[in-house]
Formats: sequence, C-alpha cells, structure tokens
Amino acid sequence: MTWEYLGYIASVFLVISLMMSDVIKLRWFNLTGCVCFTIYGVMINAWPVAFTNGLLALVNIYHLYKLHRAR
Repeated sequence: MTWEYLGYIASVFLVISLMMSDVIKLRWFNLTGCVCFTIYGVMINAWPVAFTNGLLALVNIYHLYKLHRAR
C-alpha cells in the first residue's frame, strides 16, 4: 500500500463527516479522517499535516467525551 492511498481514504472520511446531520456521527467520521491524516503525515514526513490533524483528533475526542457525558 502506498501512503497516498491513506491520504485519499482520510479525505473521504472528512468529506463524509461534513455530510452528517448527527453530530456524534460527524465527530466519529471526522476523528477517523484525522487519525488517518495524522498517520499519513508522519509517514510522508509532512509534519504540519500530522500536527494539525493530531490536534483536530484530540478536539474530536474531547467533544465526543462531552457528548457522551451529556447523555
């Protein structure tokens, strides 16, 4: 597998996440895309991509935690 495919998969997850009306599903799809992009960024030594998506993954985890506690 080339790492480029992981970048495309990450992009698909992010696009799908933006089509969600359910906030919890949006966060899960976005988190998956961010994790994929973080791995992709590390593997191709694109540190701004890895850093930004790693931070966004943490933001998604935080909001998922808050949503879980609210239920």
